[in-house]
Amino acid sequence: MTADAATILANSGGVVLGRRTRWEFGPLSEFALELAGVDGRAPRICLVATAVGDDPFVLASFYAAAQARGLSASHLALFPMPNVEDIAAHLLSQDVVFVWGGSVAGLLAMWELHGVGDAMRAAWRAGVVLTGSSAGSLCWHVGGTTDSFGPQLRPITDGLALVPFSNGVHYDGESQRRPLYQALVADGTLPRGYATDDGVGLLYRGTEFVEAVAEQDGKGAYVVEPGPDGTAVETRIEPRRL
Repeated sequence: MTADAATILANSGGVVLGRRTRWEFGPLSEFALELAGVDGRAPRICLVATAVGDDPFVLASFYAAAQARGLSASHLALFPMPNVEDIAAHLLSQDVVFVWGGSVAGLLAMWELHGVGDAMRAAWRAGVVLTGSSAGSLCWHVGGTTDSFGPQLRPITDGLALVPFSNGVHYDGESQRRPLYQALVADGTLPRGYATDDGVGLLYRGTEFVEAVAEQDGKGAYVVEPGPDGTAVETRIEPRRL
């Protein structure tokens, strides 16, 4: 069983501190599992932690959380070589693909090298739910703001563009994010897009934005688009509380 349409849930959240494990799946990740529509068996979820170099600690924490949740877990690693023979086939066999945060620039470079972008596109078209946080949100979009190059944020413009929008993550969590994102949309470096406070996700069906959802109260999502005379216009979207 897969989602009934190409589905992306792009987050600034998704995992929370665990009670018995290092972390556990938060309401945003639970929503991604719900979107997959699995019934009668354990949902299949694949972690892609390219953005942190396939960090063994992240992988081990993921498996512990997935086991506690009763999920059928796997991962796609690219270091030092792909851990599966056929990347596209592995992703297509999943219900949910969760992309971990970290360096989105490094992630996109490694994905290009190994053809992961094309495999993700095929999985998306087949109804596998694509989700993730931070770099795992930016990657599905045209681009956004990133600290991949250092503490001074810079634009990234070579995302997979599964949806034709830009993306601003950690909008309320890091002081550089909001002004830089607005400036990049205003000057045309990035197209019109959507931003999320920490704890908020963006649901897309196909290439259309459907709704914003939140795992915390008081958080927001925002549409940012070019305004008159080289400005940007930001409009708050009130998320549905999960």
